[in-house]
Amino acid sequence: MTFLKTLAAGLMASSLMAAALPAAAHEDVRVVTSFSILGDMVEQVVGDHAEVTTIVGPDADAHVYQPSVADARAVAEADIIFVNGLGFETWSDTLISESGTKATVHIATEGVTPVVVDGETDPHAWNSLSNGVIYVRNVADAMSKAIPDHADDFKANAEAYIAKLEALDKETRTRLAALPEDRRTVVTAHDAFGYLADAYGLTFLAPVGIDTEAEPSARDLAALIAQLKEQGAAALFVENITSPALVQQISDETGIEIGGRLYSDALSERGGPATSYLAMFQHNLGTLLDALGNNNS
Repeated sequence: MTFLKTLAAGLMASSLMAAALPAAAHEDVRVVTSFSILGDMVEQVVGDHAEVTTIVGPDADAHVYQPSVADARAVAEADIIFVNGLGFETWSDTLISESGTKATVHIATEGVTPVVVDGETDPHAWNSLSNGVIYVRNVADAMSKAIPDHADDFKANAEAYIAKLEALDKETRTRLAALPEDRRTVVTAHDAFGYLADAYGLTFLAPVGIDTEAEPSARDLAALIAQLKEQGAAALFVENITSPALVQQISDETGIEIGGRLYSDALSERGGPATSYLAMFQHNLGTLLDALGNNNS
């Protein structure tokens, strides 16, 4: 059975189940978000005023995600949907259109100035905290229009959260600014940190582009290794959503040490170091500074 046929069957079953539920079960506003980082931002804003469901969960790669019937059911029953946009969720348009949902769809990156990497728009805009503030304001605006009775709460939650993001942004700029020029180039598994590089004066190199589904050619990988042997890099980092094998190969061939694990496209599972957007950024900052030799508070 194709995905769309499975989807249709699942939605029909969902409709039958929904019809059997008491009316009170439909009174709460249902919000669906596309991936874990965005889901956390939305939860910080909505508080207890809506039920938030996230499609691509912690430690999962939204680039290559294949939606399930359960995802389609959640989208079909949603009142509000938030997606990142900028081409990040390649599957979302089909999922939303095929679900038949009547939800309003909001793009969290509206107003963000895109970064272009190798001719492609980089969708990982959350890796700049100033962009994170834009996400939060967009969420608060959308929720205030959807549930105007709680607009004051959404605004208050957003402003309190933004204050934390801005404080961490200031700390990040201060601490990374102290790095010497020869400790500002790092290598990650894929090009997920263009916004962080632009915002905080670092250089990120990667064997894979902005989409983890791509595979580096032997020629491109050899060129990157040759570049690193000639010019060096301060550290290599693995990511939570990708196999460490490629980064390990680069380490073996260049002698550059692996400096730890960065959280690029997803939060960590419960018990991990990056269970929220703030925690993720704090972890990544600490991991970078540990490896680059400047982890002074």
